[in-house]
Amino acid sequence: MTTASELPWPAVLQYSTLVHPQTADNLAVDEELMRAVNGEPVRGWLRIWEQPTYAVVLGRSNRAEREANLPACAADGVEVLQRCSGGGAVVIGPGCLCYSLVLPLTDLHRQAGVTAVTANIMQKLAAGLGPPAISVQGVSDLTCEGRKFSGNSQRWLKHALLHHGTVLYDFDLSLVSRFLQFPSRVPDYRDEREHLQFVRNLDLPRQEIIQRLRRTWNAADEV
Repeated sequence: MTTASELPWPAVLQYSTLVHPQTADNLAVDEELMRAVNGEPVRGWLRIWEQPTYAVVLGRSNRAEREANLPACAADGVEVLQRCSGGGAVVIGPGCLCYSLVLPLTDLHRQAGVTAVTANIMQKLAAGLGPPAISVQGVSDLTCEGRKFSGNSQRWLKHALLHHGTVLYDFDLSLVSRFLQFPSRVPDYRDEREHLQFVRNLDLPRQEIIQRLRRTWNAADEV
């Protein structure tokens, strides 16, 4: 049985900072990259981008009326969109880095299964972003001192996976409470904490976070 630490990834990832003004276009870029790698599974991508406007992005199976505060979103002109991957709803915008890992899948990854693959990616991310001391909690949250600064989700095709993640580094945390309801599903470690008691910004400069992500995945010069 292959363990999480033994899973292979490409030695070098291609790197992109492509960003569009519209959230829907940014989500579409990730899907395009995933389908490209699915058709040519010998390469991988790290894309890091930051949405210039605020938006609520729902997981694939989320219902907007349950997860988002739709009246507040409408009042503030905040879009509510759905991504192709799973996980819960997030608020993105200035002060929130989005990273997209698009990685090839082999028979070894499929045999290991989603749990082991996810654990491998999350362990690499936690090690690469620290210090400060960072933990993986729940299925795919990154936390610092017990508070979440990064949520992650995935979509698998036959030969490629898309791993989405966010890093709050200078985000107006009050917007999480304004635009999201208390989630329908929560990890045990949350312990019923409201948004402002549960989330935090990672205490690292933006450029340092980017450099650590690139170093972790050996992301080459920008394409």
